[in-house]
Amino acid sequence: MSGTAIGSGTALFTLDGGVATVTLNRPERRNAISWQLVEDLLAALQRAHTAEGLRVLVVTGSGNDFCVGADLARVGSEHARDQETRTLRGRSVADDRDRLAVASTVVERIASFPAPTIAAVNGACAGAGLSLALATDFRLAAPESVFNTAFVSAGVSGDLGSAWLLTRAVGSARARALLLDPGKITAGEALEAGLVTEIAADLPARVGELADKLAGQAPKAMRYAKKNLADAGRFTLAEYLEREVPRMVDCARSDDARQAARAFLEKRRPVFTGE
Repeated sequence: MSGTAIGSGTALFTLDGGVATVTLNRPERRNAISWQLVEDLLAALQRAHTAEGLRVLVVTGSGNDFCVGADLARVGSEHARDQETRTLRGRSVADDRDRLAVASTVVERIASFPAPTIAAVNGACAGAGLSLALATDFRLAAPESVFNTAFVSAGVSGDLGSAWLLTRAVGSARARALLLDPGKITAGEALEAGLVTEIAADLPARVGELADKLAGQAPKAMRYAKKNLADAGRFTLAEYLEREVPRMVDCARSDDARQAARAFLEKRRPVFTGE
């Protein structure tokens, strides 16, 4: 897996043609989440957020897995407190809460990312790894991918927004079943449940195709559409409309809207600049 190493190297970053890719890079641990990975992911997401010309963000895992959740080998170690730079566990309950609160901002940053986001699920996707995937706009999975909430099986209640994200992805009843009665489900079952949006026989090719298509859309329209989607879940209709109207007017008066109209009349593909 190529890319620029971020921090300690547990995350990689690439930017190509307006498409940024953030790769979880702990293949020897199936990309399980450690404290170092949290720090590197936050740094990679910050780089993506400030990257000039970025149109799409892709999140994936190196090797044969997306992410199997927290690194249980570290969490369950008797020496976990001596390994605080490598595990989510700290020296006290307060330290644990502080670290998990920081780790939780990873999913919030993905969910609120201003450009379209894609999870390329290339293998096992479980626990907090499933939360990372659910925070994206599009979740594309390889046919051999498997999914599991896994929290209760590990003796924990769930983190990184698991119940919140699951409920919005699959509905309350299905979320309850997946969280309270965990087990492995196939990519096909995940598609049926709503955990993934598409199964791709050639995952890299399909992710590239979708990313290129999304990158070719009007950036301001995409950014405002994502704000509309976020607002739709937390405001009344009247309150939502107060926010939707100025965004629509701003887009309609933009150079990109005029470009789209000209391209339609001239039967060509529009070239958007974000203006």
